[in-house]
Amino acid sequence: MSEGLHAGPIPPASLSPPVLEVNGLKKYFSTRGGFLGRNAGHVFAVDGVSFSIQRGETLGLVGESGCGKSTVGRTALRLIEPTAGSIKLDGEDITHLPRKELRRRRAQMQIIFQDPFSSLDPRMSVGSIVGEPLRIHRVGSAKDRTAQVAELFDRVGLRRTQMSNYPHQFSGGQRQRIGIARALALSPKLVVADEPVSSLDVSIQAQILNLMMSLQRELGLAYLFISHNLAVVEHLSQRVAVMYLGRIVEHAEKASLFTSPLHPYTELLLAAVPVPDPSVRRGKRILQGDVPSPVNPPAGCRFHTRCPYAVERCRVETPMLREISPGHWVACHLR
Repeated sequence: MSEGLHAGPIPPASLSPPVLEVNGLKKYFSTRGGFLGRNAGHVFAVDGVSFSIQRGETLGLVGESGCGKSTVGRTALRLIEPTAGSIKLDGEDITHLPRKELRRRRAQMQIIFQDPFSSLDPRMSVGSIVGEPLRIHRVGSAKDRTAQVAELFDRVGLRRTQMSNYPHQFSGGQRQRIGIARALALSPKLVVADEPVSSLDVSIQAQILNLMMSLQRELGLAYLFISHNLAVVEHLSQRVAVMYLGRIVEHAEKASLFTSPLHPYTELLLAAVPVPDPSVRRGKRILQGDVPSPVNPPAGCRFHTRCPYAVERCRVETPMLREISPGHWVACHLR
């Protein structure tokens, strides 16, 4: 864990054991350079991230493209191996579980991908795609698996007669429903949703989000919902964590974060959200500049190069993630 990054792990929302608990998670990627392709440095994709998610809860993870959101989700599932930190699933540390033991835990944690078309094998029927997790984990007989797939199609709003069709025969929204059905096949406790509606039309987005919320109420699912769309995150999440350049800079209950943002980055992100009312006028507060390179992040507060309030301390000292009010954490020297 980076020195001074935060005082400790963010506490769970209740006393019951979290479905997912991540502490000090880091993921660095090596970069190659030179004639012999030697290690030329590291990409600090995730640099000391901590959070927890309870059963039936959605944690929204937001930030600009390139801030490390998707890497957090994939590393938490150990689709990417972490550089440091710990990952607990239902209280069990899975950070260093061997592959055979980890495979047994895979049934409890699944992912919904951003692009519903590229995540589906075009050579397989959608019934086979949804049933593949059941086959891999040897759940029931072939007949039992077919019956389970049919029930999953019912649950996500697809027709059983479509099970023999192929991905190209479906619309984008239908393909995402297939992806959701596949994620639910093994009755997981945790689902990482990585920008699951960003490639869909707005009207279809609402249908998919409502489906996800209905499934959460019915099955008690815990969601890590990754998105750059704050309006979508506000609709779906109970708590929100804001990431910037590999680190969480603010973490709070949804109502607290959207009504009283404390970090300048969060303020500017919210100011950029369009208001669906032409009579409402906002001040022109624009987030200036681009996200710095994660290969060579700025010293001190990583946001200071774009922050309108930065002082000298921000340029040299890394702010610690602190609890400013109950449940509201922020990493900013000015708070």
